[in-house]
Amino acid sequence: MTELDAALAERFATLTLGHLGQEYPHKLDHVMNGPEDAATPAALHPIFFGSFDWHSCVHGWWQVLRLARLYPHNPSAAVVRARADAMLTPAKVVAEVAYLQRPGSAGFERPYGWAWALALHGEAARHEAPWGAALAPLAEAFATRFKTFLPKLTYPIRTGTHGNTAFALLLALDWARAHDADLERLIEARARDWFLGDAGCQAWEPGGDEFLSPSLIEAALMSRVLGESDFATWFAAFLPELASGKPATLFTPATVSDRSDGKIAHLDGLNLSRAWCWRLVASALGRDYPISAVAMDAATRHIAASLPHIADDYMGTHWLASFALLALLALAAGEG
Repeated sequence: MTELDAALAERFATLTLGHLGQEYPHKLDHVMNGPEDAATPAALHPIFFGSFDWHSCVHGWWQVLRLARLYPHNPSAAVVRARADAMLTPAKVVAEVAYLQRPGSAGFERPYGWAWALALHGEAARHEAPWGAALAPLAEAFATRFKTFLPKLTYPIRTGTHGNTAFALLLALDWARAHDADLERLIEARARDWFLGDAGCQAWEPGGDEFLSPSLIEAALMSRVLGESDFATWFAAFLPELASGKPATLFTPATVSDRSDGKIAHLDGLNLSRAWCWRLVASALGRDYPISAVAMDAATRHIAASLPHIADDYMGTHWLASFALLALLALAAGEG
């Protein structure tokens, strides 16, 4: 299956509800300034203490809220709404924001978690519920961090893991267009500074623990920054041999040899995020663009390679459904 329906949505939501409140095992991103900073995940993060790490919990919440909005009559939707009423509260958000003010926390979750926090707020704000207003201070705190950080980042980070600049800008741009015009302008300017001159991409990927395609995520970002005609011109120069199936690696789903290894399991995320990017790019180029059909076919094959495995092991289960949802929502007509 390569499209979303109510049954698959229910499966995703049920999987993710199962770990949003699961505190252990947990991998902290935590600077300790003294013995008083030794604390449990739930004590440090009263909302985002589940799902193995902070950012996975954040995008797990994004995922279940999105599914509850798209499929409000699914059995899981009522569970999501009740859980959100209990967890996404002003008092708990105050504690999450206070954590950001601790000494040594300036780089906390930069930039991946920052971007997902904005995406979560953006989704929460679309519901007729108090969750968006409750999360607004957290979103504003991360928007401020982006505004401080992006001007001083001389070089973009092109790795296919959490530090990737293009991925963070893509999520943050969608949020900024609805909530923060200053951040929108900054993101668009920085994307042009860093990526507008890129051409002849070799796509030497994937790395052994990547869950993002450095090539395709950059293209997906530029599809949102540039107008249709300008993007088509840029894309033709960026990946000039796609019509002849090159670079072949971008059309070939990654092999995942051990789904119990958290780093190797990232490659399932690579397959799903590549599918998302391929679909975004094809949508931006239009149905009649020469490689759009090829792009959509590549997306289908990448989804088929990893969607059946999202529940194979907790190292993937705690996060992969979010990336599967990105891929399945990014239809040729645009994201759902």
